[in-house]
Amino acid sequence: MNYQNRRNEILKLLSSADGYINAADFARRFGVTRQIIVSDIALLRANGHPIQATRRGYRLERSIERGLLRSVVCRHDISQVADEFYTVVDNGGSVVNVVVEHPIYGQLCADLNIDSRYDAGEFMDRMRDTNASQLSDLTGGLHVHTLRVPDEASYQRIVDGLSALGILVEGME
Repeated sequence: MNYQNRRNEILKLLSSADGYINAADFARRFGVTRQIIVSDIALLRANGHPIQATRRGYRLERSIERGLLRSVVCRHDISQVADEFYTVVDNGGSVVNVVVEHPIYGQLCADLNIDSRYDAGEFMDRMRDTNASQLSDLTGGLHVHTLRVPDEASYQRIVDGLSALGILVEGME
């Protein structure tokens, strides 16, 4: 199978998948390396295909997921991560990513794609199991989240909830 046929097949599989497909599964299916699949996905994304890369694998962004993108600026330590995520998803939003501004490296961004309490719990379990630190540890807890919300009312509920938790940086949301 040539690279163009493989990329077309990747798109077909992603469009019919109910969940995520990871690069290793694609690699086995097509008899290529994982790195070739990562390159294929990068090229497909560069050509305008809305493929999301998540910690669980790849998925094709559905039109209902497009919603409105909004940002919030927060500051907190690890003890409030779950509350932050729950506030977003319980009010109809998704945490798309986290961004920090590092004094040497500039803007550092990581995709999160937290869409539910389950996703938030999985993220927290992974942090605990790997003893990994958060990006915001580099900036004293200060970070920006891009949120996907269905409407402005949902965004306002999230802002109000984060403010009530004391983690929203006022005047910067």
